[in-house]
Order: sequence, then C-alpha cells, then structure tokens
Amino acid sequence: MKKLNKDLSKFARFETGLIDNTTSRMRLILALIFVAAVLTYVMLGQSFDQMGMMVVAASVIGAYMAINIGANDVANNIGPAVGSKALTLIGALIIAAIFESAGALIAGGDVISTIRKGIIDPSGFQDATVFVWAMMSALLAAAVWLNLATYFGAPVSTTHSIVGGVMGAGIAAAGFSAVNWPKMGEIAASWVISPMLGGIIAAAFLYFIKKMILGPDDKLAAARKWVPLLVGIMAGAFGMYLTMKGLKKIWKAEVWEIWSIGVATLLVVWYITRPMVARASEKLENRKKSITKLFTIPLIFSAAMLSFAHGANDVANAIGPLAAIVGVADSGGDMASKVAIPIWVMIIGAVGISIGLLLFGPKLIRTVGQEITKLNQIRAFCVALSAAITVIAASWMGMPVSSTHIAVGGVFGVGFLREFLSAKKAKKTPSEKKLKKLAKRKLVRRRYVLQIAAAWVITVPVAAVLSAGIFFALTNIFDA
Repeated sequence: MKKLNKDLSKFARFETGLIDNTTSRMRLILALIFVAAVLTYVMLGQSFDQMGMMVVAASVIGAYMAINIGANDVANNIGPAVGSKALTLIGALIIAAIFESAGALIAGGDVISTIRKGIIDPSGFQDATVFVWAMMSALLAAAVWLNLATYFGAPVSTTHSIVGGVMGAGIAAAGFSAVNWPKMGEIAASWVISPMLGGIIAAAFLYFIKKMILGPDDKLAAARKWVPLLVGIMAGAFGMYLTMKGLKKIWKAEVWEIWSIGVATLLVVWYITRPMVARASEKLENRKKSITKLFTIPLIFSAAMLSFAHGANDVANAIGPLAAIVGVADSGGDMASKVAIPIWVMIIGAVGISIGLLLFGPKLIRTVGQEITKLNQIRAFCVALSAAITVIAASWMGMPVSSTHIAVGGVFGVGFLREFLSAKKAKKTPSEKKLKKLAKRKLVRRRYVLQIAAAWVITVPVAAVLSAGIFFALTNIFDA
C-alpha cells in the first residue's frame, strides 16, 4: 500500500508538472484557434451589414468571455475533489469539461432570460443599435476584468462581472431608469445569501457525518447505515434538477411530479448503494481515516453534478448578452421580441467554458482545493454537495448567483466548523498547555477571507465603470 501511495504521489506530481510546463504561448495559441473558429463560423452565416457585423463581433467577445469563465469559475466545482485527492487534476478537468458542456446545452436557458432582459429594460433604449452596443460593452468589460483577475489568481465572480457590466452599460446608454432595480436588489441579495447558505449547508453535512458516522465506536457500521443515504440525497437532488430543467422541452413536470421523481431517485440509489458500501467497508479498518475512502466515489459524482449545475447556471454569463444581440438581429431590431436562443450560441458558451478550464483552470483549482483549508474526501464531499444544492435551487428560481461565492462559502463553512469543534474539544482537556494550543488553532487561512471579500466587493463597480467607458468609446468611434 505504501508503494502504491508513493507511485500515485509521483503520478500526481507528474500531472502537475506537465500542466504547469505547458507554455503560456501554446495555451494562448489554442485559445485563439477557438476564437478564430467562432469568428469564421459566425461570419459565414451573417450578412455584411452593420447588425450582422455586430453579431460577429459579439460572438467573438462571447467566446473570449466563455474561456475566462472556464479559467476562473469552474475551479470552484472541482477544486475540493482535487484538493482532497479524490480526483487527479487531469481526471477532474475531463469530468468538469464534459458535465459543464452538458449542463450548458441541456439546461442553460432559464438563467439566460434573466441576464438578457431582467437586469435592464430594452424599451428604455432609443434604438436597437444602442442596445446592441450596450450588450457588447457589458460582455467585453466582464471578459477583460475576469481575465485580469485570473491572471492575478483572484477567484472573482463571473456573475458579478457580467451583471455589473450590463448595469454599467445600461446606465451609460439609457440612464438609471433603464436598470431594473428591484431585480438588481434580488440578485444582490442572492450574493449575500448564497455564500452563507453554502457554508451553513456544508457545515451541517459535516457535523452530521462527524456525529453519526465518525462519532460512534463502530464507525464501519455507522457508515454502512448513513453513507448510502447521503449518496441518495445527492442523487435525488440531481434527479429533481434534471427533470425540472433538462426535460422541460419535452415534458413540463408539475411540482409534485418533480418532488416525486427526486424522492424516488433518492430511494433507488439508497437501495442500490447499500450493498456496495457494505462490500467496500469489509476491506477497511474501523477508524476515521479509512472511512473517508467511502466518500471518494460519491465525491466524484458530486463534482460532476456540480459541474452540470454550473454549466446550466453560468453559461448565461458568457452568452446572455450575446443571446440578446442575436435576438435583436434575428427579429429585425425588435428589442422586446421573444426569440429562441440558437443552438450555436449555446455551443459557443459550452465549448468556450470547457476550453478555458482545460487551458487555464489548474491555477485556481489548487487555490480553492488546497490553500484555503485542508480538505479530505469527507469535507470536500460536504462542500460539493452543499454547492450543488444551492446552485440548483438558484437556477430553479432563475437567479444568476455566483458559484464562486457558494463553493468558497462551503469551504469556509467546513473550515470554521472544524475550528469551532476544535475549540470546544479544547475546553474538555485537562492540560492547560493543550487547551491554549487548540484554542488558538486556525484551520482557515484568514488572509483568504480578506482577499476574496475584497475581490467580491470591487468586481461589480469595476465591471460597471469599465463597461460604461467601453460603451462611450464604441459609440463615439462608430458615430464619428
């Protein structure tokens, strides 16, 4: 076993070195090839009038934005799995790329409608051309800011970036009245609520596992009882989401039907995994470190589930404004018309996110998975499951929440719970020296709290100001 662990460790280092040694120039070239492919494809299908060329330019910017989402935001989905060593970096990248694309293509439509028409009122613009310039400015501003943040290693919110960009361009183009302030209030509230909810849910799952599985003397018996249920909860949530989003084009399920499918999925998966967990537990020792191995496969599944949910929710950040521009062009300039989102627009978002993840994602994956707090399979499972549940609930409501906030909130949640339990344990120890040591034990790196909070605070205003500046520059140049 020691030799196997040593060999696996060597392989993991080889993977890291292989990815790190891929030159920046090569990554840039591959990204440019994708952007060039988008440019060529869209140009072949567009007329060469002003609106057609605007669609071409917006498509290129949308591809650039999608790459940056993959580079920055997807790290939150698979970082915990990589940090806990349940997945290798390359394995995580492949799984995330597949499920991000699936989520974007199958279930990405609802949130796009929020980005497209929910934040600003198209009727407040003097004409379709001004509206298109505003959407293009928002997209470019968000992409540039996100690119800078990724370069400096800051896990900022792509949702913040695009919402700030849309708001700033809307104000610059049509004044403050163009912004749907009640909708902005709802979205802003979700930015505060979602990380707190992610942290609370992750901490609650971890506390449950510590009490019900790791706490009893017979840990293996407890694991055989509770691990299948936890896996069933995860599968049930995914079943509800797929029914609600992925199948709505062929079957619009009622609320009671969605819940019925979720409960049925939970029970089926619970029943199937019971013998599997029982067989796996026979080979383990009755100690905490061994129990964590039972969460490896569920953690992989949850990472895939979260990637699917992220693709469904965050594809809007890449193609929401692009979808608005294409809609205006296809409707002959009618900004209020309801136009179906073309599949090629969805593909740009899905493929771009995957390419950005594969080429530029590893840096922030390590930040989220390894540098905030120490994660094992159990803690990472709690983070991934809480993030998935929160993102799914948000996407159900059509709210473009930040998966960055949710996942990082989950990581902080499990870290601070461990600190709390450590301090509580210290009060029971008779040794004053040990008491002081445990009481001062910090399991969450505090500098990340300030760094991430600062990045969250400045993203919206920076994206808004940048977007307004780009809008004024574009309109002045082309009007002249």
